[in-house]
Amino acid sequence: MDQNLFFVSAIVCLITHILRLVYEILKHREIMKAGKLSFFIMFTNMVLLWVSWFILCSSDIYRIDLPAVLNYLGIFLSCLGLFAFISGLLIIKTLESYDGDLITTGIYSKIRHPMYLGFILWSIGFPLFFGAPFALLLGLLFIMNILFWRQLEEIELEKRFPSYREYKRTTWF
Repeated sequence: MDQNLFFVSAIVCLITHILRLVYEILKHREIMKAGKLSFFIMFTNMVLLWVSWFILCSSDIYRIDLPAVLNYLGIFLSCLGLFAFISGLLIIKTLESYDGDLITTGIYSKIRHPMYLGFILWSIGFPLFFGAPFALLLGLLFIMNILFWRQLEEIELEKRFPSYREYKRTTWF
């Protein structure tokens, strides 16, 4: 394994998570508005984040041999995360600044944040698949970050949609 690739991907992963966190905070405080430029920047940031995450998991220098059942669980969680992410994306048809009504159909009838759930499942699944303990520890940190993004979004959605509190009671995550 190339140690440089591992460390570079870990640094890129951390930086991109921090940039997304700062963006979410600035957006929540209404210092920054979602627009075409911010979409391009955040889309590029997220592509870098996930590419570096997959590289980090596959090049983890602290690799351990896990039982095959955990490797299979990892690929299952990753595929489930991909399904949740794509299902949410196909319905909402945007990665940023959705302007329509509250979506409560399809996967959104059961899960409020399928794309965030997909991210979380990837954060657990890929390290399990690759037997990557450092990536798994980093993934736990990233999950906390994703949960924070979700919390900020929940606050905004409650302000924007009067029916959101009821929707929260009838859906998961």
